[in-house]
Amino acid sequence: MRLTDGPATSAEVLVSALASRVWAVATDITAPARFGGELEAAAWLDGADRPRVGARFTGRNRNDALGAWETTSVVTACAPEEAFGWDVYVDGAPEPGASWRFDLRPLGAATLLRLGVRLGPGHSHVRTYIARHPDREERVVAVRLAQLDANIRRTLDGVRAAAEAPRTAPAAAGPAPAR
Repeated sequence: MRLTDGPATSAEVLVSALASRVWAVATDITAPARFGGELEAAAWLDGADRPRVGARFTGRNRNDALGAWETTSVVTACAPEEAFGWDVYVDGAPEPGASWRFDLRPLGAATLLRLGVRLGPGHSHVRTYIARHPDREERVVAVRLAQLDANIRRTLDGVRAAAEAPRTAPAAAGPAPAR
């Protein structure tokens, strides 16, 4: 497969939690950094504090083969408890280097959660590497998709664990101290 083909990968997981709970975890842009993988940190930009179409956030990433880099992402889909998508831009490129999307499907007390990514069409570090080594393109794309697939699965497992975790109740006040 070539980068111009728009290679993509996705996975899904059944989460034993209501869609509202899964949505809260999946749209926390800092969550994937806690689950391992490439994303080390993320933060909203321009005063945004939650997802909405057009909102922007920055991401700091690291990969053994690609090094470290920062991205700017723009939310492209935000339908509460249904879909959360964003395009990722590298180095101020006019087109996204990747597009990501969570899709949620409520199933009673559970939620089917899907996460996918499509590479291209814009600038990315993978595109830069391929430009220097065009004879390796198909292998590079296959390796990159495998890396992203592993990150997707880690993220889905992390979202599932966080959404299914029992919420701790505030500590009981107990009796007032004697005076």
